[in-house]
Amino acid sequence: MFTISVETRFKASHKLNLPDGSKEPAHYHDWVVTAEVSSKKLNNMAIVMNFQKLKQMLDNIVSNFHNTELNKLRYFGQNNPSAENVAGYIFEKLDRKLPKELKLENVKVVEEPGCWAKFSK
Repeated sequence: MFTISVETRFKASHKLNLPDGSKEPAHYHDWVVTAEVSSKKLNNMAIVMNFQKLKQMLDNIVSNFHNTELNKLRYFGQNNPSAENVAGYIFEKLDRKLPKELKLENVKVVEEPGCWAKFSK
């Protein structure tokens, strides 16, 4: 199995919904997103896929997140904007865009150094 990964970044705030129905105060993070894609065989260029193409796909997905409060986005208005849900959202969007012969292994989202969530199927 061959695996490649790309990374992108965005700045956004969020406030988690707490179990008692309140919300924590809004706070910013410099989010880092990594996506890993694999294939059993290499294509005719001897690559899994073009790094720049994969990065552009990932950048397009997170472009609406830049300098926003995630809670104000439709999906995160209905789903707590935790790092786990951000990773799951990005995974689902990216997985639909990849060619069928490729497998999206996981999406990792780092809120701050040492604090991350990963989603995979």
